[in-house]
Amino acid sequence: MVECFNNFLLIMATVALVVFFALFFVTAGYGKFSTSKWGPSVNNKVGWVIMESPVFILMTVLWAMSGRSFQPTLLVIFIIFQLHYFQRSFIFPFLLKGKSRMPLSIVAMGATFNTLNALMQGGWLFYISPSERYSAEWLMGWQFIAGLAIFITGFAINLHSDHIIRNLRKPGDTRHYLPKGGMYDYVTSANYFGEILEWTGFAILTWSAAGAVFALWTFANLVPRANTIYKKYKVEFGEQMEGRNLKRVIPFIY
Repeated sequence: MVECFNNFLLIMATVALVVFFALFFVTAGYGKFSTSKWGPSVNNKVGWVIMESPVFILMTVLWAMSGRSFQPTLLVIFIIFQLHYFQRSFIFPFLLKGKSRMPLSIVAMGATFNTLNALMQGGWLFYISPSERYSAEWLMGWQFIAGLAIFITGFAINLHSDHIIRNLRKPGDTRHYLPKGGMYDYVTSANYFGEILEWTGFAILTWSAAGAVFALWTFANLVPRANTIYKKYKVEFGEQMEGRNLKRVIPFIY
């Protein structure tokens, strides 16, 4: 079983690298880049719920069915993971403004990855990891403390950045604006930077290959998209961006 799980992680990591390079040439058609060429679509709110909720639901099932459900460290890690996905699945979608639509193809791909990710994280934590790995002492170890600090920082940045984006326009205003404030004073995709920090922190606090593969996927998915957004902003807001030294997604670096 362990060998099969490790092979699963290797396949997921390999696909992540392929996706990383592919997304520099193919722009996923949702959000700012929504287009009919991606096929039939659904309301954006519905799309986000369908796409994000599978990981929350399946992770809950894997946790509940395991014999480790109430081991203190695993319970804490489970709550940390689910905190993000409860917000992303059942709060974030209903805060969205406007009447944007999301292609069903994007919804399906996102839901598929989220299902596989639940199997990665839940499989490792509740079934594959050695029973003595996540003892109560783990919560006092440097990996957990450092990882949790990074996760919380990323989560806060992600929430704040989403708030800025949602409030760029007043009711009835249809103009486009360059985001400012918070981490948007350093990068054009501050929300993505926050999410990358989150899952890097999670990989550290679990100190696991499964967490590392998820962090790799987050990077592979969001960095190319941040590059596309940066280029779009350059065209739309070139004069406003001059002198601000904005990076794409990683402050001062890229």
